[in-house]
Amino acid sequence: MSSTTPSHTDDGDQQQAERATIAAAEKQRTAEVEAAAREGRERLLTEVNALPALPGVYRYFDAKGEVLYVGKAKDLKRRVCSYFQKNHGGTRIGLMVARVARLETTVVRTEAEALLLENNLIKTLNPRFNIVFRDDKSYPYLKITSHAWPRMAYYRGAVDKRHKYFGPFPSAWAVKESIQLMQKVFRLRTCEDSVFNNRSRPCLLHQIKRCSGPCVLAGQTPEYARDVESAERFLRGETNEVMAALQEQMGAYAERFEYELAAEVRNQIQALSKVLQQQVIEESSATGRDRDVDVLAVKVQGGKACVNLAMVRGGRHLGDRAFFPKHVDDATAVQLSDEEMLSPERQVLEAFMAQHYLASPAPGLIVVSEATDPELAEALGIQIGSRVTVQAQPRGQRRIWLEMCVKGAELALARLLAEEGSQHARTRALVDALDLSVAEIDKFRVECFDISHTAGEATLASCVVFENHQMQSSQYRRYNIEGITGGDDYAAMRQVLTRRYSKMAEAAQLGTGRLPDLVLVDGGRGQVSMAREVFEELGLDLGLIAGVEKGEGRKVGLEELVFADGRAKIYLGRDSAALMLIAQIRDEAHRFAITGMRAKRAATRTGGSRLEDVPGVGPKKRAQLLQRFGGVRGVAGASVDELCSVKGVSRELAEEIYRALH
Repeated sequence: MSSTTPSHTDDGDQQQAERATIAAAEKQRTAEVEAAAREGRERLLTEVNALPALPGVYRYFDAKGEVLYVGKAKDLKRRVCSYFQKNHGGTRIGLMVARVARLETTVVRTEAEALLLENNLIKTLNPRFNIVFRDDKSYPYLKITSHAWPRMAYYRGAVDKRHKYFGPFPSAWAVKESIQLMQKVFRLRTCEDSVFNNRSRPCLLHQIKRCSGPCVLAGQTPEYARDVESAERFLRGETNEVMAALQEQMGAYAERFEYELAAEVRNQIQALSKVLQQQVIEESSATGRDRDVDVLAVKVQGGKACVNLAMVRGGRHLGDRAFFPKHVDDATAVQLSDEEMLSPERQVLEAFMAQHYLASPAPGLIVVSEATDPELAEALGIQIGSRVTVQAQPRGQRRIWLEMCVKGAELALARLLAEEGSQHARTRALVDALDLSVAEIDKFRVECFDISHTAGEATLASCVVFENHQMQSSQYRRYNIEGITGGDDYAAMRQVLTRRYSKMAEAAQLGTGRLPDLVLVDGGRGQVSMAREVFEELGLDLGLIAGVEKGEGRKVGLEELVFADGRAKIYLGRDSAALMLIAQIRDEAHRFAITGMRAKRAATRTGGSRLEDVPGVGPKKRAQLLQRFGGVRGVAGASVDELCSVKGVSRELAEEIYRALH
């Protein structure tokens, strides 16, 4: 009788052989990757050695194709070679060079061209190791129209050569203050042309002596054109000439015994004198090049930087505006040698000037708190076609302006650091309160969802993102919810979470995506249960989900957090920094959902189209339709036969209108 027993030795040998095979394959892959990296490095060095000794701009890219750094050079070959021929060790420049996988260069004719191209690329590409200033807002202007009876207006946008523009101004407040000043002194109109053309009597501004009333015949006098000219000269800084002209005009009225008109001009002179006395800049010093000046002060502290820009236009101090660049720490650390060791303040200031004046023409004089490269002033002058002077050690009145600007930079940076400290504290408080495991607090990410509709109509879900201690509006998303029963918020939440995280879960499993650290849903246990079902189906961690449940009496500050993984709900406390942050994120999700829902509902009720878009419906027919049916909704609700009853609307056109609005 024979018996057979399992051979554990054979199984062990097989497993060992499999492990050896896997290890050998991994070793081979590692060797291939290293060989490819060496080959790529050798190819890069060959390319570097072949660069021309000419001025130009170079760009470094990593293996993923993301731009790391943009730089300029008088001699491309010498500058770029210096990055790769030295051992930079564990410095930031060494870390950057180690990541360089590809190089691009552009040869230019002059160093000035290189500087302008460099900063154009920096603003476009947003490199990790460059100082980058972001300013997407255009500057406002004061506009005086080319109308027969010109009006003053606040304006922001493209310039129309038919009108006259004064500025730019650092803020909307500065423009509006100047308009009020013009109203007091020169009494120019500010009303829209549509209002102006339909007035039968002057408005309240005329009664309180803020407008001369050119909308009626009594106010359409030659003096209005003279006041417009005086206002333009004042805005150009010709205040002495304006005062002299007004005094001459007052004397002429008095000689002709027109004492009432003389008294009005006297009041203008008094108002203008009062304004000039209130100006920080003395009129005697605001002549020549001092009429249009930019004053720049820079302050660097705590890894952050601020550039404060004070504007002087027409001899008047219009206010200042603070700018805060990105990547200051990394960018100021990337310097090649002791010969190039510039102070962080100078690096930040030069980066601001080069990038800012690409879009906003530089004035003839720029007063700065740090000495800058003379080539920078030359490049700015080439761009605007006239000489630009940069003065680093001003005297007299200019020194006073600079001291004011430096103080503004210090205050703005201190405020930013305080706010960022508060933002960091709120993020840390939330992480600690929920006992979350977060490797890098600066990368802590929250996504919050909310559902919005009106009685089941136009259901829409919103997703807002909080990361890097602030809301990231560019990452917000809205989701149109379809195929559910109107008003079923649970089904809507299921749909949006499934759409949001199904692909994200697959990417995370492959190591190419990243899930948020916390998923907030605006709702209690019902919404959390729905979120739990979705995450279970997708195989995601239930510990990521939390619901914001209204407290007793639905009062603000009494909210509680409900969890999907079985933890007991918690109350953070009315004054908790963590609750304040959650409330901010939740409220932003609600706002974003509400605005989207309202827009969707309006489009739904008007058929998603406009009457203006219908072929064959001109202004006259459109006006008749709107008047007949009381608005777009009424037109959309009318039948084809009812539309045909409007004069000039054929049956074919009525059918076209009906199709367009339904």
